[in-house]
Amino acid sequence: MTDWNGRPVLVTGGEGFIGSHLVDRLVAEGADVTALVYYNSFGRWGWLDAASPEVRDAVRIIPGDVRDARRVDEAVRGTEVVFHLAALIGIPYSYHAAESYVQTNVTGTFHVAESCRAHGARMVHTSTSEVYGTAITAPIDEQHPLQPQSPYSASKIGADMMALSYWHAHEVPVTVVRPFNTYGPRQSTRAVIPTILTQLLSGAETLHLGAVSPTRDFNYVTDTVAGFLALADCDEAVGRATNVGSGREVSIGDLVGILCDITGRSIEIVTDEDRLRPAGSEVERLLCDHSVATRLSGWTPQVSLEEGLTRTAEWIGQHLDELRSDGFQM
Repeated sequence: MTDWNGRPVLVTGGEGFIGSHLVDRLVAEGADVTALVYYNSFGRWGWLDAASPEVRDAVRIIPGDVRDARRVDEAVRGTEVVFHLAALIGIPYSYHAAESYVQTNVTGTFHVAESCRAHGARMVHTSTSEVYGTAITAPIDEQHPLQPQSPYSASKIGADMMALSYWHAHEVPVTVVRPFNTYGPRQSTRAVIPTILTQLLSGAETLHLGAVSPTRDFNYVTDTVAGFLALADCDEAVGRATNVGSGREVSIGDLVGILCDITGRSIEIVTDEDRLRPAGSEVERLLCDHSVATRLSGWTPQVSLEEGLTRTAEWIGQHLDELRSDGFQM
């Protein structure tokens, strides 16, 4: 196991869902953590505002924007490993604001890579299973074709290639971690599991969803974070993309059934036309082959879907007033 004690690391997007869990874990491992968080005029730093005093006291927060090259360079300077998670991620909004996804996801990644080159830092870049599109073959390994079925996925493909180009052209040690559908506490209701749970736990009489036939590979957030750490110091993972997922496939319809069992609710599903993706943009099937990550780093998922969903339901039940139960997607 890698020793993170005292190592200077930067987490871009450290205020977000996965980023805040990664910050928690790095602090627990003794790392010297800096978080580049998205600047806003309200002085709020996402989930880091709700972090334990031990975490808040241990983390240096730099407000900024990955679209600002100079600010990124200030954050990267003096760090050994940069975990780059800052990104625009909502798929529905990407249909309406594609240029902002290019600016943040592609140009932002370029700025991080260029700063890592300048300061000799290792870059751990966050990809997404959405780059694969609907599975042509399953389970999906890293050789699967990339299919830009949304502006979001196109921007992440571009970001992945930008990051990897710095390995090929400049020998910057870049590792691309490609998580499948991560879920758990702190995830917003733009994602399907919090959308379902907030409606179930708020006592809704009907459950408003988009398509229920697509399948996904859901990976609990602590397993995704463990994958980041395992691959971050794995020299064999440098210069390549590596999948991190559970290896289990479940349809959205079956997911609803599991969550109904967990919450003790029975509810009618209503198809909401506003939640449906355009026909050519719907990703019908995702199933992860994580054998490369296991072979290279020894990482394997530890939390079963049922256990992870139970933990998530408990957390959402405790924070229901803070979450939107309408499943707002944009």
